[in-house]
Amino acid sequence: MMGSGKSTIGRRLSEATGWRYVDNDELVMQTAGMSARALLETRGEGPMREAERSAAIHGLAQDPPVIVGIAGGAITDAGVRQAMAAEGFVVWLRAASAILAKRAPGAEHRPWIQKGGSDWIEATAAERAPLYAEVADFVVDTDRRRPSAVARRIMDAIATLEACPPSGPR
Repeated sequence: MMGSGKSTIGRRLSEATGWRYVDNDELVMQTAGMSARALLETRGEGPMREAERSAAIHGLAQDPPVIVGIAGGAITDAGVRQAMAAEGFVVWLRAASAILAKRAPGAEHRPWIQKGGSDWIEATAAERAPLYAEVADFVVDTDRRRPSAVARRIMDAIATLEACPPSGPR
């Protein structure tokens, strides 16, 4: 979900591991020539969601190792969920709706906040939670953790994964 820390933590992981970080918002801008917000305002929600979906699939197709920050709404697409499950170690950065509502406002690329505010966040987080859970290999609650602590937990999980025998987690 927006405000969970995807961009901040993705960049921290990139710095710590030396792996490339690919952000869905940046991929949308590169592939569609405009931001998701601009797409929404000029072409509507359908084209914006398609651009986010295409960007997510493109990000997941990058040569590993790569860290991909995927737009929260992309999880609603079955093809994105399938690609996420097939292509890597999926981390769900989970946060309570109240925390997301505090973190998310003010970002220009988040038009949903202006339309629905905390009610939208609460309803959307509840709707998407089962979809995030469906593909998550690892869940980190980011409510009261600093980005550096979240990044360390993820790196520890990756190290454990790398130490597993081939029959272990994907």
